[in-house]
Amino acid sequence: MAKAADTGSKRLISLAPNAWAQWVTQLPDVVAQEILSAEFQWISRETDVLIKAYSESCGDFLILNELQLRYPKNMPLRMRAYAALAEEKYQLPIYPVLINILPPPSTITVVSSYQSEFLGLRVIQDYHVINLWEVDAEIVFSQPLPSLLPFVPILRGGAETSVVQRALQQLRTSEQFNQLEPLLAFFASFVLDIPLVQQIMRWDMTVLRESPWYQEILTEGLQKGIQQGVQQGARRQLIQVLQLRFGTIPQEVQDQLEDQSIEQLENLMAAAIAVNSVDEFLQNLP
Repeated sequence: MAKAADTGSKRLISLAPNAWAQWVTQLPDVVAQEILSAEFQWISRETDVLIKAYSESCGDFLILNELQLRYPKNMPLRMRAYAALAEEKYQLPIYPVLINILPPPSTITVVSSYQSEFLGLRVIQDYHVINLWEVDAEIVFSQPLPSLLPFVPILRGGAETSVVQRALQQLRTSEQFNQLEPLLAFFASFVLDIPLVQQIMRWDMTVLRESPWYQEILTEGLQKGIQQGVQQGARRQLIQVLQLRFGTIPQEVQDQLEDQSIEQLENLMAAAIAVNSVDEFLQNLP
């Protein structure tokens, strides 16, 4: 069964498929003919949307749209696998596009190609990357791109109250678009205070739960909270061991333990038990 994000992605793109196809390909004459099935025998990608498109310069081809809430490390391999399966099934050239909605952690670098080599054989899969936080909010209104209206608050220059209000007015111009108001409010809550968002939207913020990405954000937050709790607990235990062995531990030493991963803290715990001084312990820090 498809996740809510799947339905949300398809609904967004189907609002104005021609405008969407022209935006992601930068081909002004491209026409979106139909949205194809994204189900395959061995793999189901909930956040992919396949569009069969046509342009005079390219003929018939596929646009693989991957809307990703946050960019994961294994995304290049996933793009390569799904692009190959889609091309095999429909026997058409494919243009893969990765749309990242929220910025990844600073430790992760977004790349636009999958590459591997084994026994002298190379595999390369390029794909077009669009980071929404780098997209100018004004483009949504000028082109126009109604499918991007809910994302206006997180676009470049979109975190202003007047810009969010402008996006809301656009959504309320039709019954088809106004169903996306909860999604607009959801992303507005990332950049504006909740009371201000309530004032702009003029309804109870509990409707944010209707957003197709709400549960994913919630789950991500819970997982991150659990991980941070375990990490903080490991850090406290390590400091306690050092205090028991060597007395008062300088604050600068404790600060150096703040950014250590759980695995690093576990290794440092073993070092704290084996070393003979704080200075010797510091030599084991990454």
